[in-house]
Amino acid sequence: MHIVVAPNPVLREKSEPIAPGEIKNFRPVAKQMAKLMYKSQGCGLAAPQVGIGKRLIVVDVTAPDEDGEAAEKDPVFFINPVIKRLWGEKEVSDEGCLSIPGIQIPIERYNNIEVEALDLDGEPFALEAEGFYARALQHELDHLEGTTMFEHLDPIERIQAIKEYEEALKAGAKPGDTSVEKDR
Repeated sequence: MHIVVAPNPVLREKSEPIAPGEIKNFRPVAKQMAKLMYKSQGCGLAAPQVGIGKRLIVVDVTAPDEDGEAAEKDPVFFINPVIKRLWGEKEVSDEGCLSIPGIQIPIERYNNIEVEALDLDGEPFALEAEGFYARALQHELDHLEGTTMFEHLDPIERIQAIKEYEEALKAGAKPGDTSVEKDR
């Protein structure tokens, strides 16, 4: 399993739901996604980012220790997640993406979210999040709709961001890089 990067077409496709009878088949995939997310120093990963067009995400926003590793890994898996509500202030903050390495893009998001989903046992649950956790969830849920960070930008900003991204790729950006040294 590896992270696909833009402009891979799977990143722009709307993901399909996972049928109840398929959930057990996705448990190993979900666990591999979590391992890959940690290895890449990410805080979230959606199935389309590993080339799978299904509605599955994993998120873990636990703070890393001084070595950059999560002190306690606490991945939360969401199968067929649905946003029930978004509320609170909207804030603009720079975001990175494992599938768009080497750059960060300022994106406006709600500060609060409520999501309903199934866990890896097929049991329904609801989760409310705020702050960075809410931002990470919205980012990963975007992937399930075929939306990347670029689609949050106006046309001029998008052209500039794509140019920066292409330069970052030429400079060797890999998933997990939020910036790269550019050749002088």
